[in-house]
Amino acid sequence: MSNPKAALIMGSDSDFDKIKSCIAKLKEFNIDVEVNVISAHRTPEKAMEYAQNAEKNGIEVIICAAGMAAHLGGVVAANTTLPVIGIPIESTFDGMDALLATVQMPPGIPVATVGLNNGTNAAILAAEMLSLKYGYLRETLKKARIKMAEAVAEKDRAIKERAAAL
Repeated sequence: MSNPKAALIMGSDSDFDKIKSCIAKLKEFNIDVEVNVISAHRTPEKAMEYAQNAEKNGIEVIICAAGMAAHLGGVVAANTTLPVIGIPIESTFDGMDALLATVQMPPGIPVATVGLNNGTNAAILAAEMLSLKYGYLRETLKKARIKMAEAVAEKDRAIKERAAAL
């Protein structure tokens, strides 16, 4: 069985630095990722065509990162039945415009939405979705949770030492 495949679409190349963590986390989980710049407003036909053909092209989950009006996730979700995860990108109005445009979808066209600029959580959510088909991801996710817990325990130990030294 080949690796799972995700698509990451950003509305503008200026979003790249804010979502590099998503690409890195997907690769860490051995999820192949196809990265694209497609604008819901400047290239709407391309956005619709990409979404309509994604499943046929082996994509299993789509992550959309967009700022400002942030309609990319909705346009994509309206044109596919694959799961779509939105990453609202902070650019104006402290990112509230992008957050609301991503999360406030009409009934029947859901877009799972993570926090502002939170590519890491988008990748983890994609991995959780894909773990229903790819069992290795369940184990990878469990190991990642253990690693996070160990890191918190180490920070707790270190802060106790610092506090005791005062």
